[in-house]
Amino acid sequence: MPSFLARLLESRRFLLVSRVVLTFVFWGAGLGQLLGFRAAVGEFQAFGVEPAAPLVLLSIATLLVGSALVILDRAAWLGTGALATYTGLTILLVHRFWAMEGEPALEHFHTATEHVTVIGALMVMAILSHRTAQARERSPAAAARSRLASSS
Repeated sequence: MPSFLARLLESRRFLLVSRVVLTFVFWGAGLGQLLGFRAAVGEFQAFGVEPAAPLVLLSIATLLVGSALVILDRAAWLGTGALATYTGLTILLVHRFWAMEGEPALEHFHTATEHVTVIGALMVMAILSHRTAQARERSPAAAARSRLASSS
């Protein structure tokens, strides 16, 4: 691997950018629902998701808080889990291709398979976050901090 690429992949900034990009679909949707609350309620109602207004509020909270947890790498396991669960539920509640026919079934099938891929990406991010935290805990600096704390 070229050294410039290795440095990029090892960069904390690049990891932060990847977290922002991965969660874009979620925080973008959360902000869209927040700014267009009435339209979001109408969309939930159109898909038969009731009670729409409280569920839109829950959706906004899940999308924004889950994204923030992933981006900030604070309890990223919780953020990725919440976003993956949300994405899975949209397949079951909105993209029910198995209950449709023709072109709509095909469109919803493709959307559902894309959602499965996003769930996989969230799983990879959870693994990466966990491994990064473990590596920080095993670092010489962490060991020195631990020794200092235990001697106090």
